[in-house]
Amino acid sequence: MIDAYEDPGVPDCRGGGRYLWWLVTRQPGRSLAGALLGSTWMVLLAAAPYLLSRAIDEGLEPGDFPALAGWTGALFAVGAFNAWVSIMRHRTMTRVRMDANFRTVKVVVGQAIRLGAALPRRAGAGEVVTIGVGDVLTISQALTIIGPGIGSVIAYLVVAALLLSVSMPIAVVVLLGMPLVAVLVVPLLARLQGTETEYRERQGVLTARIGDLAGGLRVLNGLGGKGLFADAFHRDSRRLLAQGYRVGAVSSWIQAFGTGLPTLFLGVVTWLAARLAAQGDITIGELVSVYGYVAVLVAPVGFLVECGYQISRGVVAARRVVRFLRLEPVPDTGTRPAPSEPAVLHDPESGVRVRPGRLTALAAARPADAADVVDRLGRYVPSAATWGGVPLAEIPLPQVRERILVAEHEADLFAGTLRELVAGRSDPGAEDIAHAVHAAVSDDIVQALPDGLDSPIDAQARNLSGGQRQRIRLLRALLAAPEILLAIEPTSALDAHTEARVAERLHEARRGRTTVVTSTSPLVLDRADTVHFLIDGKVAATGTHQELLDGEPEYRTLVARDENAEELLN
Repeated sequence: MIDAYEDPGVPDCRGGGRYLWWLVTRQPGRSLAGALLGSTWMVLLAAAPYLLSRAIDEGLEPGDFPALAGWTGALFAVGAFNAWVSIMRHRTMTRVRMDANFRTVKVVVGQAIRLGAALPRRAGAGEVVTIGVGDVLTISQALTIIGPGIGSVIAYLVVAALLLSVSMPIAVVVLLGMPLVAVLVVPLLARLQGTETEYRERQGVLTARIGDLAGGLRVLNGLGGKGLFADAFHRDSRRLLAQGYRVGAVSSWIQAFGTGLPTLFLGVVTWLAARLAAQGDITIGELVSVYGYVAVLVAPVGFLVECGYQISRGVVAARRVVRFLRLEPVPDTGTRPAPSEPAVLHDPESGVRVRPGRLTALAAARPADAADVVDRLGRYVPSAATWGGVPLAEIPLPQVRERILVAEHEADLFAGTLRELVAGRSDPGAEDIAHAVHAAVSDDIVQALPDGLDSPIDAQARNLSGGQRQRIRLLRALLAAPEILLAIEPTSALDAHTEARVAERLHEARRGRTTVVTSTSPLVLDRADTVHFLIDGKVAATGTHQELLDGEPEYRTLVARDENAEELLN
């Protein structure tokens, strides 16, 4: 099984089926052992009726007790050996599934690391959660085909051959049974793939909305939007439930065929064998063996249907994984050096021009428009943005990351002490930390913790409030002291009093360095040297906060709405 630090290999991302096959080929020895053990187990199940028929015909019926004892001993030995084979088959297949599970987790986590900060811009949180929680397990279950799946096919052929030695009509009936199962089940498997794919997509969307609800519940409640969001979530969950019922309906028919058809065959073949025995065409022992063969076939046929079901679901899950693995980070083809001195950042798509050494604010009716501008200026998405006249795409990415920092208001916070959390990879001095704590208005947070900066913080800082988490994120960004800081909604979770102090101290702490904030709060906008007012992602007006208030009615309406929101929150 794959080691925790072992290279998982390069996955085959040409399709869901090819990805499943790649998982098989990554453990060829274990996969082959699973197939051999599964086949042996299934075939030896069919050996029991044969031995039983010999014991009846050669021992019990003629009264030959030594022969009866010999065949009975053989039956016991085969049963005991097959029990051991079954244990080994189960252990081997468990390892196969666990390897597939861990290997998929590793390639998904590796891809997430490879995408880095571009991950939330390329894939939704709900999609990643759905892959990690459900798809990985579904993929591993699909590899059941290696053991009992292959064994079922071989056992089916062996039983058919044994039945040929007993009766041609019975063998023909059994041989025709499998194509009949395929004719009935394959269309259902195709339908299952379609319904399951739609279900997984809706599940990912709903999971993402759960995360949005958890993160913004306080704001929604303050603005009176909790009920609207809850109604929308209820409608989406009902649609997901209805889609789940459709998936369950198809699955139930597949499983019903997997259990019902073999039982139907058992009845038909037993009736046919009984008629042949009554006519003297087969012996009593052969009648017993026929019943045993067909009874044994219930397991292989059921396994084949189950394998088809699991593979169908596994292909759907693998397609989602493959789609995630196909995502590419922002390409780094830069060869031109970054400007040696502070220079203008320009986004031609929106018209935003950020002058060096100033605090610039982006105010947009749709916050996503301002965030898109930041993504382009931070080179998280392909764009025509320039830095000092040089296209950002032509500057080596390490140089961009070293000097331009994008600080998101929901950036991850990892577990550790507060000092480790805000320091990152640097080793700031006590004076630098104190200045950053003051600038981010985080003094009260440090003082309230039992051990100050050395107090443990939970993952995502769950032991802090939403406003405290936001100030800790800002503290971390300020402590990094980048040449250019691009902050997305750095005060959206703060009360008006704290927000005013953050705006004042941020302006002072970043004096002489380039800073961009996205916000519609008048407390923040009033402290900005330049405000770009965006409409539909384009600069509609530029000036100071007061100039825009006096000359732009739409800007005044936007700011007034934000003031009303602040009053509700307070």
